[in-house]
Amino acid sequence: MSGLKYKRVLLKVSGEALAGDAGRGLNFDVIQSVCDVIARCVKEGVEVGIVVGGGNFWRGLKDGKGMQERVRADHMGMLATVINCLALADTLERKGVDVRVQTAIEMRSIAEPYIRSRAIRHLEKGRVVIFGCGTGNPFFSTDTAAVLRAAEIDADVILLAKNVDGVYSADPNVDPAAVKYDTISYDDVLAQHLQVMDSTATSLSMDNKIPVILFGLKDPENILRVVHGEKIGTIVKD
Repeated sequence: MSGLKYKRVLLKVSGEALAGDAGRGLNFDVIQSVCDVIARCVKEGVEVGIVVGGGNFWRGLKDGKGMQERVRADHMGMLATVINCLALADTLERKGVDVRVQTAIEMRSIAEPYIRSRAIRHLEKGRVVIFGCGTGNPFFSTDTAAVLRAAEIDADVILLAKNVDGVYSADPNVDPAAVKYDTISYDDVLAQHLQVMDSTATSLSMDNKIPVILFGLKDPENILRVVHGEKIGTIVKD
């Protein structure tokens, strides 16, 4: 592989991706393989911040099915992300990686409260920082949290590691004629209502001019390939 293209990255990992084929809970084979690659990135000098979703345990409004008030359902989702944060942190630490978990909702017994300057200092010291609880506010997705944290820590790029290998013109599981994009603009994503991130996250990344690369986590090596500048998945930019 060539040299690093990105020095500081914000990696967004969906909760569903950590569940593997089961779709729910934690698949530790998947987590081990993802953390192996993250550890290699750190060893090569990449500064890594991570935002994790919680959909493998709870998907807020969707799982509430109208029986849970939206704000309460979103708070439950924030707590779900912390389970994933701790699972990643434990696995990385077992591999010799220095890790800090920071949460947008204070839970000092198990994590640091999110403080921007402290997060940046951790990154500069080669520590992986895992951000939990989304933005700490209901009505905002963890994709939006990923963009927000990326902007705050001055990340070079947002890496969206999901169960799909790129951005398509339609759902490839439904429409066999769906076309995969190598590159697409923020404006086109918004205009075509493509399911890259929610519109709030897309607008925020556009306003802050942070490129977003969406790729499949089925092969965790894709993380390393992306930071080295290989063309993997789809890049969303101006």
